[in-house]
Amino acid sequence: MNMIKKFLLSALLVASLGFNGEAQRLTSNVGKVDNGYNFWLYTPDASIDDEVEAKPLVIFLHGASLCGNDLNKVRRYGTIDAIEKGRKLDAYVVAPQNPGGSWNPDRIMNVVDYVTDNHNVDYDRIYVLGMSLGGYGTIDLTASFPDRIAAAMAFCGGGTVKDLSGLNDVPLWIVHGTADRAVSVSQSDKVVSALNSAAGGDAPRLIYDRIPGMNHSQPARLFYLQESYDWLFSHTLKDKTRKPTDAFAITNDLFRSAYKDLSAGTSSKKRKSSAKKSSSTSKKSTASASKSKSKSKSKSSRRRS
Repeated sequence: MNMIKKFLLSALLVASLGFNGEAQRLTSNVGKVDNGYNFWLYTPDASIDDEVEAKPLVIFLHGASLCGNDLNKVRRYGTIDAIEKGRKLDAYVVAPQNPGGSWNPDRIMNVVDYVTDNHNVDYDRIYVLGMSLGGYGTIDLTASFPDRIAAAMAFCGGGTVKDLSGLNDVPLWIVHGTADRAVSVSQSDKVVSALNSAAGGDAPRLIYDRIPGMNHSQPARLFYLQESYDWLFSHTLKDKTRKPTDAFAITNDLFRSAYKDLSAGTSSKKRKSSAKKSSSTSKKSTASASKSKSKSKSKSSRRRS
């Protein structure tokens, strides 16, 4: 079946290339998945000279402001917007639209199953990231399907599923600011506390950036940084240890450069050379997140196991 699928995908690829020599597209999908969501699908670049190989899949979950029944709203910010602004990702991107209410993990996964059934997706490299309501969705999806998500990033959200213990099986990076007035940082604190309790100590695969003074909108810049996707792509289900790789330092300078990278073509490697790896500042989480206190106004309080 895999050989047949590969042959069919190769034929479709050649047909789609025509005389252009490359294929890259963003397609809207409405009403295609039973008990799913309408969604955007980004198909990565491909060349007829390339061997057809499975590509990673990134799931982008938006916040409440993009809910509704107009898919174009989902292009206002996030991974799809980053791609349209010039971010190059050698991966499929699924961006579903939530009509309203909480994200439903089963409905999201039905969309993922539809895409993996119809495209050459690497099943060992499926990732999710989201913000605000999408941060809740990221936590809930990952907790519900820890055996399918290779790594996850949740920004200024929380969790609603009763059992969060599955998150301890997945490299997970949570980012939340103490000045967030839309979703209190206590929501992420509760998730972290639940993971620590389930682990009987420090959550083994968690990175938690509890950033002093950061508001609700600032984490959106992480969607535009190549570093975010590089961190996700560094993980795979084939790694049986599922150890999280080192996180990059989230700084004001990094945030200021997020969009410059897209417009001016600044290499993320140049930014990395001026930012210390978080391994030098990472700290073990030795207490519940609700008791964490900031020691600096300029640096994040990071917890890492």
